[in-house]
Amino acid sequence: MARTNFDSLLAAGAHFGHLKRKWNPAMAPYIFMERNGIHIIDLHKTVAKVDQAADALKQIAKSGKRILFVATKKQAKEVVAEKAASVGMPYVIERWPGGMLTNFPTIRKAVKKMANIDKLLSDGTYDKLSKRENLQIRRKRAKLEKNLGSIADLTRLPSALFVIDVMKEHIAVSEANRLGIPVFAIVDTNSDPRNIDFVIPANDDATKSIEMILDAVCGAINEGLEERKAEKVDMEAAGETKAAEKAEKAEAPAEEAEAPAAE
Repeated sequence: MARTNFDSLLAAGAHFGHLKRKWNPAMAPYIFMERNGIHIIDLHKTVAKVDQAADALKQIAKSGKRILFVATKKQAKEVVAEKAASVGMPYVIERWPGGMLTNFPTIRKAVKKMANIDKLLSDGTYDKLSKRENLQIRRKRAKLEKNLGSIADLTRLPSALFVIDVMKEHIAVSEANRLGIPVFAIVDTNSDPRNIDFVIPANDDATKSIEMILDAVCGAINEGLEERKAEKVDMEAAGETKAAEKAEKAEAPAEEAEAPAAE
């Protein structure tokens, strides 16, 4: 069963592309027609591509790996933060920190600095400083939280990126390409899909379009997480059963040895 459908995507305005003069020819396979100078996206292909991306993301989540969501455009920020947080995945909705992926150790140092400030604030170390110095430190902490708070638990490179608007997030896409990290993205008619591993052709400006696609992929990610959890419980149960059987086998010979011999 498809995770989205033609009618719902149509109602969300996912089919509206950009003006014909702004199109990227590489998006031709995903364009259905032109209407009043605007390209119309083939939503049948969008449905198929959403399913393909969702299945791949489900497997990534099921294997215990992390998916980084990236969307710094105004109309996508809130919905991306909400949907990514709902499945416990990291996200970037403020300015993309250059070298976020290609210079990951430096980003981790900044995150650790934020944690260190928290520790010193809580134990009263900074109370000894002047009011002005204390205020400067708290402002620095707030800035770090704004830019890096949503990736604080990302201790290693993500296994995939999910991007809204590949033109705006071209630096993030470039870094992922350099490191061989697969990129999933909502790609509009004015964008180049050739550097994207999983293209979802759709309107990347309409909040409803973005939300509907995120609902589908995050639903798949949640399924992967739940299946991973269930498998872990099954494995633990199987391990306990084997341990119990082993213990029973070990006790059996001892009981036989203690039994009196028949006359």
